[in-house]
Amino acid sequence: QLARIQTDSVVETLRELYPDLCFEIVAMSTTGDKILDTALSKIGEKSLFTKELENALERNEVDLVVHSLKDLPTSLPPGFTIGAVCKRENPLDAVVFHPKNCGKTLNLLPEKSVIGTSSLRRAAQLKKKFPQLEFRDIRGNLNTRLKKLDEQEDFSAIILAAAGLKRMGWEHRIGQLLSPEDCLYAVGQGALAVEVRAKDQEILNMVSALHDADTVLRCVAERAFMKRLEGGCSVPVAVNTVLKDGQLYLTGAVYSLDGSDSLKETMQTSVSYPQQSEDGPNDDVQHVGITARNVPGRALAAAESLGVDLASLLLSKGAKHILSVARQLNDA
Repeated sequence: QLARIQTDSVVETLRELYPDLCFEIVAMSTTGDKILDTALSKIGEKSLFTKELENALERNEVDLVVHSLKDLPTSLPPGFTIGAVCKRENPLDAVVFHPKNCGKTLNLLPEKSVIGTSSLRRAAQLKKKFPQLEFRDIRGNLNTRLKKLDEQEDFSAIILAAAGLKRMGWEHRIGQLLSPEDCLYAVGQGALAVEVRAKDQEILNMVSALHDADTVLRCVAERAFMKRLEGGCSVPVAVNTVLKDGQLYLTGAVYSLDGSDSLKETMQTSVSYPQQSEDGPNDDVQHVGITARNVPGRALAAAESLGVDLASLLLSKGAKHILSVARQLNDA
């Protein structure tokens, strides 16, 4: 349902921009939708929610695919690109409480209360902050997870992305928004991406009108950080970005699975560059899988360098060890 709402919102905008074009929506399900009894981090497949859709794109059965950007690997298969990143919804994580805990916050829950999350990133940060709570896997789409929370007594609360709840019209269920001090968010969280065939100039031109420049720059920095660290679903990597007065600030962190070991740093760079007319022929340069035609090339390059530099700083301080231990423990 969430995927459908996200797709409909993108198509609605395209219909407004291009009233003469006809857009047909094709619904599909993916591996990640079908395997619901295993933690995402254990399935070990990078393109859980994307492969089937990319196959359809490759076979020209569809022309655009709408994804949650956080589901897209930092390296796309050859021949594909993210042609648009839409304006980001609130990227923070949210706590939804069991009805009996209505009005509480995480620190007010009784000791040993069980919190559901399928994310290693969320669990690692919150275990450290709330050692008195227990964290357990919960899978399924948003509807399924909320049903499990409300109808069973297994969970005192679950952690979800605020963006998904808002898009579903369930903002009223958010009992607590987790600030970046509590929990840094996932790379690309809250942003929608439109994936297209990289050679399809006409379609690329069309969807590039959907780009939100601030969101693109923030997400390029976040994805470059993740790519340099070689992070994915199976390791706890988290970020927070702020774009203010032409300066892009990126905070990035890596965690051990139990949150006891972590590294966190912040860096900034200027992304205040004018759009240059000579950006023409080179404007199809991909930055961590994103082709952003209406964002200045130098700003994109600066955002990408920021992500790489921050990751390199963490690697120089021992991030590789933390992540490889996390990976091995998770695989075990």
